[in-house]
Amino acid sequence: MKVWLIDTGPLVAYLDRRDHSHAEVADCLDSFTGRLCTTSAVITEVMHFVSAHTEGPSALAEFAAAAGLFVYECAEPLQLKDATVLMRKYEDMPMDFADATLVLLADRLNTYEIATLDRRGFSAYRTPRGKSFRLVMDK
Repeated sequence: MKVWLIDTGPLVAYLDRRDHSHAEVADCLDSFTGRLCTTSAVITEVMHFVSAHTEGPSALAEFAAAAGLFVYECAEPLQLKDATVLMRKYEDMPMDFADATLVLLADRLNTYEIATLDRRGFSAYRTPRGKSFRLVMDK
């Protein structure tokens, strides 16, 4: 089964029809038949952005359930330490906590395909094992 990581941007754009990337993201995600995976840090970011709209949080919960979204915890002490090492390494980008957790999850799941709108960041980021990402939104 194909597995993609999913970042904050595509989730927000998918849920908000007014987002300038909505159509691109919807086409990509609606045609995907594999498993989507993300981290609790990404979900926290998405919830922050969509909470500006009354139905936003519910829409996120409904999407997560309908898509069978796998959400991995990322706030254990060792995970926090590993994330901060990456954030320091890429501070010039900068890399935020959610991005760092996705980079770490990539190695954990041994999957490097990611749905993201952060082309600059995820084109440069490398996992602790030195793996690069394939940006699935770039056809």
